Amino acid sequence: MKLRYGINPQQKTAHAAPMTPGKWPVRLLHGEPSFINMLDALNGWQLVREAGRALGKPAAASFKHVSPAGAAVSGAIDEVTTELYGVANGEVGPLASAYLRARDADPKSSYGDFAAVSHPVDDELAELLTGMVCDGIVAPGYAPGTVERLSKKKNGRFLVMETDDAFTPPHQEAREVFGLRLTQQQDEVELSSTLLDPVVGDPLPDTAVADLVLGLAVLRYTQSNSVCYLRNGMTLGIGAGQQSRVDCTRLAGAKADTWWLRRHPGVRALRFRPGIRRQDRINWQIRFTEGDLTPDETRRLTEALSTPARELTADERAQWMQRLDQVTFVSDGALPFRDNVDHAHRHGVQYIAEPGGSIRSGEVEEACREHRITLARTGLRLFHH
Repeated sequence: MKLRYGINPQQKTAHAAPMTPGKWPVRLLHGEPSFINMLDALNGWQLVREAGRALGKPAAASFKHVSPAGAAVSGAIDEVTTELYGVANGEVGPLASAYLRARDADPKSSYGDFAAVSHPVDDELAELLTGMVCDGIVAPGYAPGTVERLSKKKNGRFLVMETDDAFTPPHQEAREVFGLRLTQQQDEVELSSTLLDPVVGDPLPDTAVADLVLGLAVLRYTQSNSVCYLRNGMTLGIGAGQQSRVDCTRLAGAKADTWWLRRHPGVRALRFRPGIRRQDRINWQIRFTEGDLTPDETRRLTEALSTPARELTADERAQWMQRLDQVTFVSDGALPFRDNVDHAHRHGVQYIAEPGGSIRSGEVEEACREHRITLARTGLRLFHH
């Protein structure tokens, strides 16, 4: 398969070919993918397939730059998501709900995403996608007429890819870097609740188990170092590709706070002038919750609003954040210091899963006891590069 270009446009020669001749994991139904599009599609599909199988529900992911901006399984969508995406009465089918929940985790980053879903695309999801800034989708099938509808997006440049749900990758995987061919065994460990062995705290409730398993699937396909915060079957914040794990924890925690603050009545009270696009409303909601607008941003936000905004006070923010609870936290590698636990606790975390094995694991356990957090050790590192 000839690709539009490599990782960068100046890398004009790029191709994709199956490792086993004739056995493609995906096939192109419409569009001309780039190198990164292929990486997003392949990683996204693996994530949703594993999450969907492990949890027995439709799963979706919103990918940007080879890491998920958000991921979720099907479930109820709240009033904020309902209002933002214009869903009538908040009623939406399982597959569409999974994608809306995935995209709402970090809707600023999901602008121009690559979508992945675990089940065949239905009419409802296709209709939602036609109104969103999204570059492509990968799925195991498409309802009649949906490919034709989606192929009209982006002036005909929208990518539509179909997976082979029965495809099994080779036991060995390889990549070539600077003249070297590196090979390794596929990571074939199955993700399930059996990996979650609590060592601190009370037994895990079923909802926390499901969230932690989803988190494991998310981090298996997120650039390391990586952590994620989850609640009710969806990610609230994903931190990816940081050299310091605690920086990753703080970054993802800030995203989780933003997700929760977008639900504050003061943020929901923002009234935008007619004609302000959905993505611009999203971006302004996020900047408003972050609270550090530049003078130019303050001016432009004022122009975008039909009525003046009242900034949230520090006390209002703190009181609202205290209401965020039942959050789970998953790390792809061992927590090296207790500071990760201390920071996670600030964002409503009550359940943590990590591989264990750090020389300071005792300090991590003690921090969990202090904060009354249930800690589960998986014994499974999930680095992804």
